Amino acid sequence: MKIENEKVVSINYTLRNDQGEILDTSDGHEPLAYIHGMGNIVPGLESQLNGKSVGDSLKISVAPVDGYGEYDLAQVVQVSRSQFEGVPELKVGMQFTASSPEGNQVVTITNINNDTVTVDGNHPLAGKTLHFDITVVDVRNASADELSHGHVHGAGGHHH
Repeated sequence: MKIENEKVVSINYTLRNDQGEILDTSDGHEPLAYIHGMGNIVPGLESQLNGKSVGDSLKISVAPVDGYGEYDLAQVVQVSRSQFEGVPELKVGMQFTASSPEGNQVVTITNINNDTVTVDGNHPLAGKTLHFDITVVDVRNASADELSHGHVHGAGGHHH
């Protein structure tokens, strides 16, 4: 069976940066399972898996525009330290959910000064080329429940 929209796809993967450092891997875990065509993985990876079959192994590089987007300096803002009232100790690298006109967004603290805190709303992999080593482990039809919920149930997926 070939990978196409509305199929449940299970893959083993290793994600590396441009320097070859491993950023994420399924090694030692269950394969990643997703429903193809539902936007559950980055678009550049999903499009390059289209038409592949069980047993296929491939190396895929995904440009930022087809991954987590270009790095956007407008997403880096300084806010008053008072915005973090009730947080006993702020540290660079801490993440918070912030409300914006577009909805909730995860931000990461990148700098702390006396009165201001710099937060970055970019995804940590924004602006980065993603290098995947992929092996397709399984391809099957998605159930009606999976399609209506938009995610895989059971092994490698969501458990209700």
